[in-house]
Amino acid sequence: MQQQEVDGPEPAADLSTSSLGVVGTGVMAEAMIAGLLRRGLVSRERVVCSHPRAERARELEGRFGVTVVADNADVARRADILLLAVKPQVLPRVLPQLASALRAETLVISIVAGASTAALSSRLSHRAIVRAMPNTPAQIGAGVTVWFATPQVSALAKSQVRALLSALGSELEVEDERQVAMATAVSGTGPTYAFLFAESLVEAAVHLGFPRHLARRLVLETLQGSIEFAIQSGEHPAQLRDMVTSPGGTSAEALAALERGRFRTVIGDAVWAAFRRTLQLEASLEEGDAADASSKADPRASS
Repeated sequence: MQQQEVDGPEPAADLSTSSLGVVGTGVMAEAMIAGLLRRGLVSRERVVCSHPRAERARELEGRFGVTVVADNADVARRADILLLAVKPQVLPRVLPQLASALRAETLVISIVAGASTAALSSRLSHRAIVRAMPNTPAQIGAGVTVWFATPQVSALAKSQVRALLSALGSELEVEDERQVAMATAVSGTGPTYAFLFAESLVEAAVHLGFPRHLARRLVLETLQGSIEFAIQSGEHPAQLRDMVTSPGGTSAEALAALERGRFRTVIGDAVWAAFRRTLQLEASLEEGDAADASSKADPRASS
């Protein structure tokens, strides 16, 4: 996976005069709003979100000082940049609401798992689309987001995308959209694997006899230090593992047990399962497009 290079100097991102619309105000969208406001990249007066529940709308308005409306189309009409952050299962219902309201110059950024730019472009009748996959550490500004832009996204718009996504942590543009689906299974779902491993290690420590609060601290600080060490060393994980594995020692014995349990295979299977599910979500949305097209071409198809 390589970061796409830009020919010549890239235009500077200026979001100060752009209005940001957010459709779907869940955890990730809220993290992005918080990061953008914290860094002063957008003004709260230029952020408008949609949410159907009045209680949630009041919560968002009170917390961030942004405007929250119930109508998705209203958000689309106001937005220079539209962040699409709904759950995949409600996307087919939301997209028609946005299609008629989007302006041609609006930049659409989708963080919806499994929503390809082809499907989004077809449903929205819109060309300038970015497909992105962040992960949950974005909530503390420590996430990583992999993203792909359609050819209709200008260099200036790409610089705005980088500024927006940098509010969540690091960002990486790719030239092959399939790599966003891959990233969904690796970095997007990756925190799930990490949390399960941490949970399992905590439980093992408790089983040994550690108090739970001490077990949690030992595990989390060990994992945090190990990751920081790996980043700073620049070494391959296998080399770092070899550094702490003495012949006949405790690490060697533990690794042998993990290998007997097919640890590597199980991790690989989990990543592939997440990737297959991403492709299923893509196919489901695109099949819906094909069915719609067939119905329009032959009205008897829907009868």
